[in-house]
Amino acid sequence: MPASTTRAIAVKIDQATRDRIKRLAESRDRTPHWMLKEAIGQYLEREEKREAFRQDAINAWSEYKATGMHVTADEVTTWLETWGDEAELPAPQCHK
Repeated sequence: MPASTTRAIAVKIDQATRDRIKRLAESRDRTPHWMLKEAIGQYLEREEKREAFRQDAINAWSEYKATGMHVTADEVTTWLETWGDEAELPAPQCHK
């Protein structure tokens, strides 16, 4: 028999929170265990995306500081205003 890939952990929560989880689980025809796994999964996915976004911003700032290459907000706005038009402009090019 293969070893289990999941392991139990303990999380201490107050009784009011336990009651809320139980009520919501019952209303969704789910178990409290399912609700907790789903909540943790959604939290991790959201926070990992947030962290990736933050890292992208840090990397972009570092690249800007190193190269000085950029596009102004006005240039981007002008480009975006043409989206969907027959005369849609190409994306603005980075410059110093």
